[in-house]
Amino acid sequence: MWSPKTSVDIERRPSPQNLPTNSSRSHGRTKSLSALTNFNNAMNLNTGSSGGPGFNGAQPMSPSTRIGSPIVGQGALSSGGAGVELQWAEIQARTFCRWLNKQLESQGLEPMVDVVNDFSDGVKLIQEIISEESLGRYVKSPRLRVQKAENAAKALNFIRSKGIKLTNIGPEDIVDGNSKLILGMIWTLILRFTIANITESGLSARDGLLLWCQRKTASYNPDVDVQNFKSSFVDGLALCALIHYHRPELLDFNRLDKTDKRTNTELAFKVAEEKLGIPRLLEVKDLCDVEVPDERSVMTYVAEFFHKFSSEVVDKAETGARRVEKFAELMQGVWANKNDFETRLALLLSALATTEQAWSISPTPESYPDAKAHLAQFNEYKRTLKREWVKERQELAALYSNIQTKIRTYALKEWEPKEGLGLEYLEKRWAEFLGAETARSRAINGAIRDIKEALKESFAQAAEDFVQRLQQIEQAIGSLSGPLPEQRETLSQLSSQIPRLRDFLKAEITALNTTCLQAKVEENDYTVLTVDDLDYELELAEAGLKKKMAFIDNQMVSAQHTNITPAKLEEFEGTFKHFAWEETNTLGMWEMHSALASLGIVYAEEELETIFVELEQRFGCVTYEAWLSLLVDITQDDASSPEQLREAFRGMAAEKPYVTDLDFEYAHLPKETMKYLKEAMPVEQGELEGLEEGMERPVQEGQNAYDYNAFLESTFLQ
Repeated sequence: MWSPKTSVDIERRPSPQNLPTNSSRSHGRTKSLSALTNFNNAMNLNTGSSGGPGFNGAQPMSPSTRIGSPIVGQGALSSGGAGVELQWAEIQARTFCRWLNKQLESQGLEPMVDVVNDFSDGVKLIQEIISEESLGRYVKSPRLRVQKAENAAKALNFIRSKGIKLTNIGPEDIVDGNSKLILGMIWTLILRFTIANITESGLSARDGLLLWCQRKTASYNPDVDVQNFKSSFVDGLALCALIHYHRPELLDFNRLDKTDKRTNTELAFKVAEEKLGIPRLLEVKDLCDVEVPDERSVMTYVAEFFHKFSSEVVDKAETGARRVEKFAELMQGVWANKNDFETRLALLLSALATTEQAWSISPTPESYPDAKAHLAQFNEYKRTLKREWVKERQELAALYSNIQTKIRTYALKEWEPKEGLGLEYLEKRWAEFLGAETARSRAINGAIRDIKEALKESFAQAAEDFVQRLQQIEQAIGSLSGPLPEQRETLSQLSSQIPRLRDFLKAEITALNTTCLQAKVEENDYTVLTVDDLDYELELAEAGLKKKMAFIDNQMVSAQHTNITPAKLEEFEGTFKHFAWEETNTLGMWEMHSALASLGIVYAEEELETIFVELEQRFGCVTYEAWLSLLVDITQDDASSPEQLREAFRGMAAEKPYVTDLDFEYAHLPKETMKYLKEAMPVEQGELEGLEEGMERPVQEGQNAYDYNAFLESTFLQ
C-alpha cells in the first residue's frame, strides 16, 4: 500500500527490474495495510467504519444525484450521463487516477491510464494495496473472468480486514467496470489514508482541512475567502495564497491579476508541481471551466498541500510562533487583569474616601425641607452608587480569584497586589465605610426628629402667644372705666390689634401648621390648640369688641339726652339691642316696627315706612342715635304719658283690668312684641275680682291674665 508520507517525487519512473513479470500466476510477497493502520492509530484518528467522517465509501460521485449508467475511464466515460454529472465523474476519474498513480510510482510500479478499466482484472488494485504483509498468490496476467474476480476479491477482502468499510461493492463490480462503485471505493481509500488523518484545533477530516485553509488564508481576505471546497477555489487565488503563506519566495501574491482565473490556477498548479513536488491531480478546466468544481477532487488535491506544508520546518516554526503567541497572550491577559484589578480597586477606595469626606463636612439641616433633601440624596446614593460599589467589590473579588487560578494553572510566579490595594485592605475599608454610612443615616434621621420636635414647640409657642394676646384684649375690655370717650378710644386701640392678630394667624401660625403637616406631625404634646381653635377665638374677640363699642356708642348718645330719665334710656337701649342687627348695630324697618311695638307704640304700615325713610335721610340708617331721637320725639307727646298708655292698655283689654292672651291676638301685635310684653308684665295671681258679667274676652282656663297697671307703675316714676 502507499506510504503515509505525502512528500513524493512524481518524476520517479519504474525501472525495468521493478516491473511485474508476465507469468500467469505468481506468489506475490506483499506489504499489508497494517503499517498504515498502525500509523493512523498512532495519530489518534477516528475515521469510522466508512472510511471517513460523513462519507460512505461506495456512494455516487455527484453531490446530489446518482449517475444512471456506469462510468469508465477515458473512452468509456463518454457513454455515461450528460451534463454536470458527467463532468464530475470525469474530473473524479482523472483526479483519482493521478492520485493512485502517485502511490504506484512511489512503489516503482507502472502507472494506470484508465482507473476503471485498469482495475477490472484486479492486478492494479492489488498493487495499490501492496504492503509489508503477504496477500498470498494471485494471477498477475488473468485472462478468464473468474481469475479477474478472484484477484479483485482478494484485494477487497484485504481492505475490509483492515477495518475499512466498503459498501455495496463486490468483485464482479470491479470486473464489470462499475465506475460509480469503483470511484466510491477509491474515495473511501482517499478519505482513510489522506484526509481522515488531518486535524486542526480539534476538528478532523473535511472540517479540519477547511479550517486549516481558512486560517492560512485569513490574512489574504477579501481577495481570498475560503468557505468550502467548491466555489472558494474557482479562481486559483486560494491555492496561490496557501503557497505564498508557506513559501512566499515561490510567487508574488500581490502582483497577481485577481481577475485572471486560469492564469492564477495554472500558476498554482505549476509551482506546486515543480517547486513543492505536489502532483497535478487537477486540470485548470476542472476548476475554471465548470459551474461548480467537484468537492471530492478539490479536497484530494488540497490535502496534498496540507501534508506537504505540515511536514516542513515552517510549520514547526509556525507552531512555535503560535505557542509563543499564546503564551504572550496569556501573560498579557494576566498582566492586564492585574493592572485592571489594582486600578479598579484604587478607584473604589477613592470613591469611598470622597463620599466619607463629603458626609463629614455636610452641615446639619436646619429646616424640614433641607432635612428631606438630605434624606432623598442619601436614599438616591443607596439606590445607585452603593449598588454599583457592591457589584464592583464582588467583581474585584472574582477577578482576584481568576488571576490566582491562572497563576496556579500555568505555574507562574506568585503575585499579590501593591500595598493598600489588596482585598484584605478593601474589606477593612468597606467595613469602615459601612460604619460611616450608618452614622450618616442616624444623623439625618436624628435631624429630622429634632426638626419635627422643634416644629411642635414653635407652633405651640406661637399658639400660646396668640391666645395670650386675645386674653389681654378681653381683660382690657373687662377693666374699662372712666369717661365714655376714653373708653371708646381704648376700644378703638384694641380693635386695631385684630387685623394684626389675623395676619399673624394666617401668615406665621398657618405656615407653621403647614410645615408640621408636611413633616407628618400628627400629634403635638405641647399644645391642644389648632388653627381652627385660634380662628374661632379670634372671631369671638372681634365680636366682643364690636358689641362693646356699640354699647359705648349707645351710651354716649344716651348721655346727650338729659331730658330722658335713666330708666327710660335703659329701657330704650335694651329694646334697641334686642332688635338691632348685631353686625351693623342698626335697625331695619320691620325690626324698628317690632321694637316700637314692644314699647307699646304702634304705627300703620304707611306711617311706619315714612318714619323709617325720614330717619335714613337724617342719619343714613336707623342707628341707636336715630332710634333714641325717634323715641325722644315720641315721648315728648302727651300720648306717651303713663295715663295715655294705661288708657291704651285698657282699650286693648276691652275695659278689663288685665289683658289676656286673646287680647294680644286681637290687637294684632307682632310676635316679638307680644313675647316681650308677656315676659315683662306681671301675671295676675289668685282670683280675679271686679269683673262684670258679659265682659268681652274674659280670661279662659289655661290662659294668663297680665296686670298692665302694675307693669306701668313699675315702669314710670310715680
